[in-house]
Amino acid sequence: MGMPSKVRLVEVGPRDGLQNEKETIPVEVKVELVNRLSAAGFPNVEAASFVSPKWVPQMATSTDVMQQIARRPGTIYSALVPNMKGFEAALAARADEVVIFAAASEAFSQKNINCSIAESIERFRDVALAAKANGLRLRGSLSCALGCPYQGEVAPDAVADVTQRLRDLGCDEIDIADTIGVGTADKVQRVFERVAREFPLGQLAGHFHDTYGQALVNIYAALGVGVSIFHSSVAGLGGCPYAKGATGNVSTEDVLYLLLGLGIHTGVDLEAVVDAGQFISRHLGRKASSRAGNAIAARRATELAQ
Repeated sequence: MGMPSKVRLVEVGPRDGLQNEKETIPVEVKVELVNRLSAAGFPNVEAASFVSPKWVPQMATSTDVMQQIARRPGTIYSALVPNMKGFEAALAARADEVVIFAAASEAFSQKNINCSIAESIERFRDVALAAKANGLRLRGSLSCALGCPYQGEVAPDAVADVTQRLRDLGCDEIDIADTIGVGTADKVQRVFERVAREFPLGQLAGHFHDTYGQALVNIYAALGVGVSIFHSSVAGLGGCPYAKGATGNVSTEDVLYLLLGLGIHTGVDLEAVVDAGQFISRHLGRKASSRAGNAIAARRATELAQ
């Protein structure tokens, strides 16, 4: 397999990134972040999550955010939904895509959503049918695909099994997520090669966390087997509330810098993403977790000072 000449980046900062922030972020800040990312050229922005505010308080304003964003034609605005109640809210908020989720690890499934993998898939059957009936895209997110905080190793066959179940629900795309960032290049290749026997490679996405500093290496490994969709989070926002010590998703700026260097087309403007990353980091009162983003911002400041 040669590397893809084009990659589709799914920006997950506004949802996966911000959901763990302790301080409530005002709706207008979230709206501006989504608008900046849309303007930067992302074909897909994960903008909202219609889960119970009791579990994820930060996402309680998802309806307001979806109502107020300036929608860019051709951009898919995605929302995470845990059940039919969440689906109805996402539909009313005009989400283009709903995201359902399962784990490749039984232990994680029990701890995270209090049920077995099989039960979790069954819970989403109605959501999947409703998504199709309403003409929405359906995406399946498969967490702990490269390792679990509770059971450790996760076999590629286990990942393939859950991929089949998500495929059978009618998912248009499936994310293979390294929720706690323990994956290594060799394992990434093995998992994607195994899973591609169950689901088209062109509809599989890589979702990597940088806990052990391996996210970019893992993206490079996935590119090598032909994966052409990746998730990233502006300024490296996010973590995993159920995986202690798991740092953020891989930063979008770093991924763009890698892809630019490889001559892979994304249609996303790196300079605009750096601006968006610095904007949200200023609001959060801390430095961005993006090395490329901070380096570019520092270089600009030096050039301005001269």
